[in-house]
Amino acid sequence: MEQSIRKIRDFETGDRLDCYFIIKRVDLKTTNSNDKKYLDFIFGDVTGEISGKLWDVPYDQEDFFKAGMLIKARGTVTSYQNSLQFKVDRIRTVDAKDNVDPRDFVVAAPLDPDFMYSEIEGFAKGMANTHIRSLVLRIMEENKEKLMYYPAAKRNHHSIRSGLLYHVLTMLRLGMKISQIYEEINTDLLYAGIILHDMEKLNEMDSTELGIVSEYTVEGTLLGHITQGVKNIERVAMELGTPKEISMILEHMVLSHHYEPDFGSPVKPMILEAEILHHIDMIDARVFDITNATKDIEGGTFTDNIWSLDRRRMYKPLFEGSVKK
Repeated sequence: MEQSIRKIRDFETGDRLDCYFIIKRVDLKTTNSNDKKYLDFIFGDVTGEISGKLWDVPYDQEDFFKAGMLIKARGTVTSYQNSLQFKVDRIRTVDAKDNVDPRDFVVAAPLDPDFMYSEIEGFAKGMANTHIRSLVLRIMEENKEKLMYYPAAKRNHHSIRSGLLYHVLTMLRLGMKISQIYEEINTDLLYAGIILHDMEKLNEMDSTELGIVSEYTVEGTLLGHITQGVKNIERVAMELGTPKEISMILEHMVLSHHYEPDFGSPVKPMILEAEILHHIDMIDARVFDITNATKDIEGGTFTDNIWSLDRRRMYKPLFEGSVKK
């Protein structure tokens, strides 16, 4: 059995390894064939994630392992439906003598959280409309502590530490570029919509300070971040005396940014800035997911099926071109 210092991205089918992981998710499940219980893990390190399975789980371990725990696992890398899995033979929590740091096992946004918050705050402070500016700054300040570490999702796009800040900042930068081309865009509305559209994910999900989401909150499950976001804008608008039309339009932007009822939006965008918001959101999510899926594969090959991209496989070209930094 090899004592592994390799990362998840270097795993190959058939490897027999002792590994350190952080648990990003764990669920107790039952097999369909014989009703035996097993633990279904998502293990992680700084290079990615891998599904893990502990079959025939002992009774005393059924509820023992939690998201956010650092563990040491012995097992075998297998393949299932074209994706790697880690079949666990033995597992335990780490202790002091293992000398591991949780931050070494968490993928984080590439920019410092304080820097990102300051940049986003700069967009808000630059808004000409005092009512929009005051509302956005109030909501940002109320949520500053969580914004420092929250991901933008439990899984898929920007599901990394400080991922929500990174998602908002890259969207704002894209929105600024688009607004330089289409001068008819009201940047106060567009920037406010970008900053606010996913803000209530902070209350839709429960996240550790490492940016790992264990579960959705009760309110988040029953209402979702879109409904929660509309309610929060209405609350703050009432406290600040925001004109009704302004609060209503901001609520509409949050309400419509998913575009389709199947994805949580009961109405489609009815103003230009809400339409632009939706497409910027989609572009940023797609860029993140495609970049993340292709960064570690060889040129001339395909990724596995990507659930968030309608189970499409993405291709990485062999040739290199210029990438503007």
